[in-house]
Amino acid sequence: MALEVRSRSILRFGVFEVDVRAGELRKQGVRIKLQEQPFHVLTVLLQRPDEVVTREELRSENWPADTFVDFDNSLNTAINKLREALGDSADNPRFIETLPRRGYRFIAPVTGVDGTTRGTATGASVPWRPSSRKIVVTAAIAVLAAGVAGGLLWRARQARRLTEKDTIVLGDLANSTGDAVFDGTLREGLSVELEQSPFLSLVSEEGIRQTLQMMERPANTRLTPEITREVCQRTSSAAALEGSIALIGTRYNLILKAVNCVNGDLLASTEAQASDKSHVLDALGKAASEMRRRLGESLGSVQKYNIPLEKATTPSLEALQAYSLGGKSGDFPTAIPFLQRAIQLDPDFANAYGQLGEAYQSIGETAKGAENTRKAFELRGRMSELDKLFVEGDYYRIVTRDLMNARRSYALGEQIYPREPGFRSGLGVIYYALGQYESALKEHQEALRLFPYDSVAFRFVAYTYLLLDRVEDAAATAREARVKGLDSALGPTVYAIAFYQNDAPEMARQVAAATGKTGEEDLLLALNADTAAYFGHLEKSRELSRRAADSAELAVGKETAATYYATSALREALFENADRARQQAILAMGRASGRDVDYGLALALAYAGDANRARALADDLGKRFPEDTVVQFNCLPTLRAKLALLRSNSQQALQALGVAAPYELGLAAIGFYNWPNLYPVYVRGEAYLAAHKGSEAAAEFQKILDHRGIVLNEPIGVLAHLQLGRAYAMQGDTAKSRAAYQDFLTLWKDADPDIPIFKQAKAEYAKLR
Repeated sequence: MALEVRSRSILRFGVFEVDVRAGELRKQGVRIKLQEQPFHVLTVLLQRPDEVVTREELRSENWPADTFVDFDNSLNTAINKLREALGDSADNPRFIETLPRRGYRFIAPVTGVDGTTRGTATGASVPWRPSSRKIVVTAAIAVLAAGVAGGLLWRARQARRLTEKDTIVLGDLANSTGDAVFDGTLREGLSVELEQSPFLSLVSEEGIRQTLQMMERPANTRLTPEITREVCQRTSSAAALEGSIALIGTRYNLILKAVNCVNGDLLASTEAQASDKSHVLDALGKAASEMRRRLGESLGSVQKYNIPLEKATTPSLEALQAYSLGGKSGDFPTAIPFLQRAIQLDPDFANAYGQLGEAYQSIGETAKGAENTRKAFELRGRMSELDKLFVEGDYYRIVTRDLMNARRSYALGEQIYPREPGFRSGLGVIYYALGQYESALKEHQEALRLFPYDSVAFRFVAYTYLLLDRVEDAAATAREARVKGLDSALGPTVYAIAFYQNDAPEMARQVAAATGKTGEEDLLLALNADTAAYFGHLEKSRELSRRAADSAELAVGKETAATYYATSALREALFENADRARQQAILAMGRASGRDVDYGLALALAYAGDANRARALADDLGKRFPEDTVVQFNCLPTLRAKLALLRSNSQQALQALGVAAPYELGLAAIGFYNWPNLYPVYVRGEAYLAAHKGSEAAAEFQKILDHRGIVLNEPIGVLAHLQLGRAYAMQGDTAKSRAAYQDFLTLWKDADPDIPIFKQAKAEYAKLR
């Protein structure tokens, strides 16, 4: 039986509008290209919102009986194209829900021209990262995901209890006490309590900021009940949580309310009293625990994951307020003074140490990061289960760098808190170090699904695609982030993609865009220095490295600056400028020490022929980082092999590199600065050359060229061409040798003429003619 066609010709849902008569789909007034068959399917679904439309009904309406087509395939294709146009997902639908073996249901409300709304949204809500205390790695994440932007995705809930798919928007607590210490502080405490729950999920602070921006309101807008409910509607959440504190006589009265953000119906409420100011956090914790139970969390879960607030955070309201201000700052450099203040007020504030460690780590100050993460780990008894799992994973990843233990901690966190994307991101970073990029991609993709409004989540996915040499997927991910206004953290990754695609104008745009931006300028300058060196512009590279180091020293710290000088020293040494390498090494040593800095310096000194100082640094690394997976199975084998080559012992070098084989493709350094990757492979190639095994050497250098997404603009990425030419010459294959030399000389066609290895390469090539 044909479906009834409604008389209304204009239908609206979210940010979309359908003109049935004109056959047009528009998004915020802009026409969206959609083929005829998917459009017809959409109009049928819109006529019956919130109803199941069977596949047979869709067939009879859109594919007449005398039409000879593969119906199942045609309908599936139409639905896929329709979802693509709407920015929808079958796994996490906002508009079209699939009912297996039955049909489809349009789950967003449909509004006519007259403003009447039909249907209620019953689809899965967007699962935000339940971590209001996790500070965003980048300061400027722009706008909400395009599929949600501008639309109110209504959810009319009949049940008073939530499900594990629901999200909650936490508003500010009204403070009528006249004491400013409660402003923001109680909301932070309430967030900590609710985030202990594996059942409940809060809309993240990032998501709230994006929604406020979409509402054309400042990011620091106070979340009154009215604002909170609108944010709740726009994020397709199930409930808005409101609260208040009042001073009645000498007692403090706390009230919490969870309301349906569509109609304002009360879902649950709790109340608690405190006899004085020092007991307010305790009262808040009790009220929040009861709220968890009333919203549907099991009593067993509430009892198991319910560390008292004063123990999970701090008994000091002032310290908690400073901590809260750090979280609201939006970026790590700005947060650091607030976190330091929180620790001054409460020297046992474990979470503050944990966040301070993360802040320092993010800006390249790894020693300070490790110091504060270690302190947080020692105080982890004063944390919730969620934060304890995080800090344990961070401790093993950042302090001891025992990646196997870190992986176990993050995996356990992922099991208990499956909607917390931070554990998946942590696992993804570990897989980077192990060279297991397919596993990393799965974790980062899931983190992005859970945290779809985060620029950094997009950055990880795009970067992982690049590591897998899936450059088109990397570029598509970056474009998606840009379309959604979520590309603010993607500058270094977009630069790397542009390098891979030989897009010099785009690289220049990214460098220009980062100019003057704290925490961004130095990294883009350093990447540009590597690119200059890659093409043999060594003088330009030196200047860019100096500027990167100066920018880092002013903005983030001396360790990052030392890293840039260490990489500059390594470049000079690889290009056989031994004296220049030692000069750059001195500049690095004069600033700071650190695992990555010292590894870079040891490599540079080894290539510069300074075996004694290189060996001393290597030995020191081994003693300082006995549990460090990367040091023990990547860095030290590489250094020992290079030192063996300095003694003309190629066999010992190959033996030393044996333990590195399972990890040789992994990222050796921390962060998004692309160095020093694939050195176990490069040194093994050198060892085979020294052993006069040209075929084996060629295989190693070809391995570098086959993994462009990992090596990118590192100097060994260009030197691998030269080394490949030498390996083929050793085999007597003159044609292949000349081709490899030509590849190198083409890349260095405008190189500085006085670079020693350049002169040597030209001389070697001339002999092949």
